[in-house]
Amino acid sequence: MTAQRQDAVLLCETRDGVATLALNRPQQRNALSMALMRDLNVALADIAGNADVRVVVIRGNGPAFCAGHDLKEMRADDREQAHRETFAECAKLMTAIVELPKPVIARVHGIATAAGCQLVATCDLAIAADDARFATPGVNIGLFCSTPMVALSRNVNRKQAMQMLLTGEMIDAATAEKYGLINRAVAADDLDEAVRELAATICSKSPVAVEMGKVAFYKQLECSLRDAYEFTGAVMVRNMMTDDATEGIDAFIEKRRPVWSGS
Repeated sequence: MTAQRQDAVLLCETRDGVATLALNRPQQRNALSMALMRDLNVALADIAGNADVRVVVIRGNGPAFCAGHDLKEMRADDREQAHRETFAECAKLMTAIVELPKPVIARVHGIATAAGCQLVATCDLAIAADDARFATPGVNIGLFCSTPMVALSRNVNRKQAMQMLLTGEMIDAATAEKYGLINRAVAADDLDEAVRELAATICSKSPVAVEMGKVAFYKQLECSLRDAYEFTGAVMVRNMMTDDATEGIDAFIEKRRPVWSGS
């Protein structure tokens, strides 16, 4: 993947196995326009089949991570069909992140509100600057954050999620970490290094195990306890039959670093 022109709404770069997708609408606080969501969906589809990419990082350029949907764009075309297309594209994007067989890390600074908060909750992992703030403020403008609620309620305790949704109030990064919305809050100056370290740690693992594991993680959440064990048992069997599992077990026994083949 090569860097795009600097005026693109999404900038993409791959280095050392990490694909960075930079939301590039800084003046709009990286609001999710239709063009930006479509570009994200195209990029994720390309990444899905790219063996050189092991981890994805989503970040925002400018003063904010993401301020949600582009309300000015939505008001400019107030047809019901246009709104249906907007939320369908958003649902496609959030589903694509979950279904992508590679871990996705949100690098959060500034604000992550409404669909921006949804984006953070949807990513597999999230690291935020300690001065970042989060909210689902739709209720403040008569538009309950129903679609952000889907990701939020799957990551945050019900009462905490409901408080965010019903009040629309901002929470700080420390609270977001306590709620489970993010993995970790770090000093703003340490944010890039913390994200790099996390991505590098994941890149050091067997790619086939990571991909199988991420897919299985979300699938088993939808199952009953009995079905979850049946499903994940079958996944473990398939995983055991991979070359990487053989190499990893042998390396553990022989007390050496494994060399992954990705198969």
